Amino acid sequence: MSQLKYLTGYPDAVQNQIITLIENKKLSTFILNKYPIAHDINSNKALYSYVMDLKSQFLRKSNPLSKVIYDDKLDVLHHALGLHSFVSRVQGGKLKAKNEIRIGSIFKKVPIEFLRMITVHELAHLKEKDHNKAFYKLCTYMEPEYHQLEFDMRVYLTYVEQVGKLY
Repeated sequence: MSQLKYLTGYPDAVQNQIITLIENKKLSTFILNKYPIAHDINSNKALYSYVMDLKSQFLRKSNPLSKVIYDDKLDVLHHALGLHSFVSRVQGGKLKAKNEIRIGSIFKKVPIEFLRMITVHELAHLKEKDHNKAFYKLCTYMEPEYHQLEFDMRVYLTYVEQVGKLY
């Protein structure tokens, strides 16, 4: 089952269902039935606005974000779909802190649900640095379908790796 590297933590029965869909060339139909269209948030400006709307809805009191961009350098080959970074710099005797979110460019052409899932994931890192119980609780608070969307996104990434772009 090495062809399912994005689904390695899931039970064999689930992986076998995905393999069957791949073999029968029905994985694209499965994905498109659930998520028929891609979003239109294609610019960094639109992405910043989208992320800030979610942040103001759920994390008003968290640290401010200085930058939100699509990043061509983040990809599934490097096991990073999104990245939250906290940078501290000394500037003129003052300590300046910046929070940045970078989202892999693969999310420019996906359903809005996948973009929301990765955005929620990166926003949760503003409060919780580690992937622990509190982190995932915060993710599901912001997006109740977080775990299902993560799984579906992993299925989509499997499709992209096996066949190519879908949207």
